[in-house]
Amino acid sequence: MKIRLAVKTEHYEEIKSKLLSAGIEIDDNADLILSEKDQFVNYLPVKEQETNDRLKISVEDIVYIETCGRDVLVHTEEAIYQAVDRIYQLCNMLNTEEFLRVSNSVIVSKKKVRKIKPSFSMKFILTMSDGSQVDVTRSYYNIFREALGI
Repeated sequence: MKIRLAVKTEHYEEIKSKLLSAGIEIDDNADLILSEKDQFVNYLPVKEQETNDRLKISVEDIVYIETCGRDVLVHTEEAIYQAVDRIYQLCNMLNTEEFLRVSNSVIVSKKKVRKIKPSFSMKFILTMSDGSQVDVTRSYYNIFREALGI
């Protein structure tokens, strides 16, 4: 069995050694994640869309994350990658001080929002640092306003 660890740095080695002694392999590409409460990741495992190669990208580089059907796409200013995890898992892995869910299918980096435009029916249209536009849906309207102090 392979497990990916998402724990605090000071606990990592202790937990890793106990899991290894129990016969559990630690792998950053594993589908199962052992996470510590309120521990947020500094990178996300993703796949390149063309080559399907696995790599890690820094959460600092993420502009926004969206679902398209069954695919979860991670947008950076340089490229678009396919996430290994589902969007609800990413919500729990990303720091809520830096990232905000703005619809059932989109998570944005607060730092990468360049423009907020009000729209009809309690909605906002966000212009992101890469020039793309993302909608804040009515369900997330008040959450968004409160999070950004609008």
